[in-house]
Amino acid sequence: MTEASTLVKALDDAGYRLTEPRRLVAELIADQDGHFSAAELVATARARQAGIGRATVFRALDLFATLKLVERVDLPDGDHAYVGCEPAHHHHVICTTCGRKTDIEDCGMREVVREVSRRSGYRVGTHRIELFGTCPACLKASRD
Repeated sequence: MTEASTLVKALDDAGYRLTEPRRLVAELIADQDGHFSAAELVATARARQAGIGRATVFRALDLFATLKLVERVDLPDGDHAYVGCEPAHHHHVICTTCGRKTDIEDCGMREVVREVSRRSGYRVGTHRIELFGTCPACLKASRD
């Protein structure tokens, strides 16, 4: 889970204004345990009577994505969602049952990218991998 203070500090460090709506969106993101949609953030903001609208949420998500504090993920069903994350390069494993996500560091992907580059002749600039499955908690719950 990403802390609201981490998101707000990243905005400040990058020279962005620390507006109340951005702080509120940071809190909404920090409250998420797994992946989330912009619509879910808007609904939560309305339920809390936070006074921020859909456009504000989308603009803040775009800004946080630019700062690599959230990433947009394409879900297996074709929908997309966001996950809060650290700005360091990593990959995600996302539970298709509960939406929980786990950040995974390199896990051998650098070597795979080097091999792809060698075989294809491409100079790979970046890559992103999203893995989907069932988390240990959901696996346990399904056995009980």
